[in-house]
Amino acid sequence: MPTRTINVARDFSRYPAGRYTTDGPFSGAAFRDDYLLPALRAGDEVSVELDGVRGYGSSFLEEAFGGLVRNGLPISDILKLLKTQSADKSLVEEIDEYIKHGNDPEADA
Repeated sequence: MPTRTINVARDFSRYPAGRYTTDGPFSGAAFRDDYLLPALRAGDEVSVELDGVRGYGSSFLEEAFGGLVRNGLPISDILKLLKTQSADKSLVEEIDEYIKHGNDPEADA
């Protein structure tokens, strides 16, 4: 099974912000739709490197990662195929919670 590595700062933006595409070109929805969903739907393992950006808002993270569930991906598949990496372990834990509560964006956002 192929592994795709996505470095957010290099491949997407050093300034990710916002939840929806109407919030700007570097929103959580744009990251999810343009990077995460295509790779995961192809059945690839995805490694997301989170370091190197200026910061993450909870709305970006919840939409990008929790939004995978609302777009029809089973939580078990997401947790099996998606690996997030950061020197900030609390960021990885936050993303895991967004995935586990992806059907309810208000649960942790």
